[in-house]
Amino acid sequence: MNFSLAELMVCAASRIFADEGEVLVTGIGLLPRLAASLAMRTSNPDIMMTDSQSFMLSKPNPVSGMANHEAQANENWMGFARIFDNVWSGHRHALVGPSQIDRYGQSNISALGRSYQAPKVQLLGVRGFPGNSISHANSFFVPAHSRRVFVEGECDVVCSIGYNPGRLPRGYRLADIDIRNVVTDLCVLDFLGPSHQMRVVSLHPGVSLDEVRDNTGFELAVAEGLSETAPPTEPQLLLLDELDPLDLRARQLKNNPPGNRTMEESAP
Repeated sequence: MNFSLAELMVCAASRIFADEGEVLVTGIGLLPRLAASLAMRTSNPDIMMTDSQSFMLSKPNPVSGMANHEAQANENWMGFARIFDNVWSGHRHALVGPSQIDRYGQSNISALGRSYQAPKVQLLGVRGFPGNSISHANSFFVPAHSRRVFVEGECDVVCSIGYNPGRLPRGYRLADIDIRNVVTDLCVLDFLGPSHQMRVVSLHPGVSLDEVRDNTGFELAVAEGLSETAPPTEPQLLLLDELDPLDLRARQLKNNPPGNRTMEESAP
């Protein structure tokens, strides 16, 4: 069965939300949004999703193929007060894309360069990362795994807390931090290594452990029985075609042009 790298990553990310029950899921970006939608249609129908707007849906809208916004479903409404009720009570799981991430799981979307007053590159600012990271579960989605993202040392600007005991807010413990997974174009990682060390859980087809290490600026733990990332199933691929009929997912990765389902499940 053939599938694209984008589809492999979306399906891997969708498994992050399996069996979480009723939780508000926020996928920032098209591929994370597809991952949340796929999970809602398969492994966790109790997911609450605002579809990047304030509209609550029992079935996610497609990300492509609609002529206009009027064609989108609009079943209910969740204003900011209810959003923050979920955020502060821990009933939310965000899948976000960091510009940098370090060995502690701290992330940066604000600025690049060691001088915050005069950065080399100005990005978004910290946005909601500080409050999100102390309130609920977070995972990361990285389309291009490299040392520019997985940085040696600490992030240039720490926007979200991680498993760094020296930066924990007053009253917080390492046990209060909840960073679940990192899905990249090379592998899937978690933070279940020694002392919450980032750990390689599975490698994508054709990717070696040395390749992952060479593209990471810090030491990684490796799960016992390191596996190959599970390929998409035929029902998942059919759902992705329904959720994204114009195949916008393929345009999100530089090495994954539209319509290029060239990856194959490895032989056992």
